[in-house]
Amino acid sequence: MTATPPVFLVDALPDGPAYVLAGPEGHHAATVRRLRPGETVQLSDGTGGVATCTVTSAAADSLALAVVERTVAPRPQPRLVVVQALAKGDRAELAVELMTELGVDQIVPWEAARSVVQWQGERGERALARWRSTARSAAKQSRRPFLPDIAEPHTTRAVCGLIGSLVAPAAPGIALVLHAGAGTPIGSLPVPATGSVLVVVGPEGGLTEGELTAFRAAGARPVRLGPDILRTSTAGAAALAALAARTPRWG
Repeated sequence: MTATPPVFLVDALPDGPAYVLAGPEGHHAATVRRLRPGETVQLSDGTGGVATCTVTSAAADSLALAVVERTVAPRPQPRLVVVQALAKGDRAELAVELMTELGVDQIVPWEAARSVVQWQGERGERALARWRSTARSAAKQSRRPFLPDIAEPHTTRAVCGLIGSLVAPAAPGIALVLHAGAGTPIGSLPVPATGSVLVVVGPEGGLTEGELTAFRAAGARPVRLGPDILRTSTAGAAALAALAARTPRWG
């Protein structure tokens, strides 16, 4: 099996035949990856644009590249959105990493009632920055042409508004809430080929009755993943895999 070229993120794809990859990405390519003339790399703008390039020369912290081909990937359908309850430390970042690798399009941090941590002030800003950095790294690692959007933190009321907008009559989407006590398995539901699929993942302490009631009233349907209880750091990824396998994304 031929290895795919390494991917480096740029603000905009080169519009000419040559390009110099500098800055942090150039340092990583030249010093960490130690790429040399003749090797192939891909530049991604994170919004579907990809430029395949050949290294023509390497400096200490940059690469000179010859642009071979430019492509634009279509947006995968349906759009996958996960509302992820805030979790402790590296568990939250593990959730972001796994979901990014599995193709999530948007992750919405949710301040659930039973979340152990709360994002307040500078602490919240640092945590959000870590989520975004983790998503960026995971997208590069998995060779994704699209970076997932990491939204600003949402309250339960804001999540209900998001659910309502996705399941409105004019929007061909569905919203699901992972709940161990639900009678409907996630694998039994029809998944739309277009529109949006939203999944709510609760905190380690579980959803409150008030949260579950609010989400159902907004239009979300409780579903269960299986007989076992997963951690909040892995439940979202498991749900994405179960859904993506039944859509054109993985079909």
